[in-house]
Amino acid sequence: MPYIAVTTSKALSDEQKDELKKTIGQKISLIPGKTEAALMVDISDNHTMYFAGEKRKLAYVDVRCYGSTEFENKKALTEADGDFDKAIELLREKGLAKAAKKADRIAAEGLVKATVCDKCGVGAIIEVNSETDFVAKNEKFRNYVKTVADQALTTEAADIDAFLAEKWHLDESKTVAEELAAQIAVIGENLKIRRFQQVKEENGFVASYIHAGGKIGVLVDVVTDVVNDEVKEMAKNVAMQVAALKPLYTSRDEISADYIAHEKEILLAQIKNDPKESAKPEKVIEGMINGRVNKELKEICLLDQVYVKAEDGKQSVKAYVDSVAKAAGANITIKGFVRFETGEGLEKKNEDFAAEVAKQMNA
Repeated sequence: MPYIAVTTSKALSDEQKDELKKTIGQKISLIPGKTEAALMVDISDNHTMYFAGEKRKLAYVDVRCYGSTEFENKKALTEADGDFDKAIELLREKGLAKAAKKADRIAAEGLVKATVCDKCGVGAIIEVNSETDFVAKNEKFRNYVKTVADQALTTEAADIDAFLAEKWHLDESKTVAEELAAQIAVIGENLKIRRFQQVKEENGFVASYIHAGGKIGVLVDVVTDVVNDEVKEMAKNVAMQVAALKPLYTSRDEISADYIAHEKEILLAQIKNDPKESAKPEKVIEGMINGRVNKELKEICLLDQVYVKAEDGKQSVKAYVDSVAKAAGANITIKGFVRFETGEGLEKKNEDFAAEVAKQMNA
């Protein structure tokens, strides 16, 4: 990011400041790779200024660039004796070296991005982590995350390692991992492509939803013989349900008998440890256990959950989907979903800025 500060002894009107700002904006393009879109200008007027011990009418301009500039490109070209291809390799090597230095830094912020190809019946969701929320909101980072999602939409990789080893779709001279290293060098923070998942549906469509600007992302796999605005709206509402209530399963069919048996064992142990409840008849205890298991399943199974927009506060997600299907004359099944939440399960770095400032002041 270019930063230009102008300090002058002259008092400037607002109109003069605006004109100066416009002029600076036009001139910033003289710095290779920089534009007015990312320019910060600081104009301070009416200062008392001295030169050689005397008060004078003066102006001082301070120009700085934060982040990468074309200087590194020129330096690499000089080191390569004018060989353009060799210079590119040098820059890539330097990018990898910078990335390696940042590799042990915790990256638990970032973005989740979901993208869908309606014609292909394919959806993809990815999570890319950064060290700070500040970078996660940066336009350069957000654009990079979008390109990673585009890569995930067409990938044939089975896991993250294979994904990182793939050719980068925007420049096949490098891999996804090498492009990641280049972005680390430019952005200045450790970045990680943490995970991705692809959903394909030939007999319906894939719906997507992003919550809170990329904190949570959802894909929903919908099997249907009718696709219209009402069905698409239903799919979006179901995706919002997944984002909000965080179900673990689509339906009870996905839950193993072993899981149910284990939950019943825990509940039975809890009842036995309660003198009042353990004194109840065996059939009553069995009914209590089944009731509590059923309540838990209603919380963790998407189709059993109470639909968040239910007018009566009771309608389940399945009942809502069935009502839309009936109105559309369609056969609709929610086949599955994927939910990513940024930084989920990752250790987050706690910064004590006051302590850091105090440390620097006492250094």
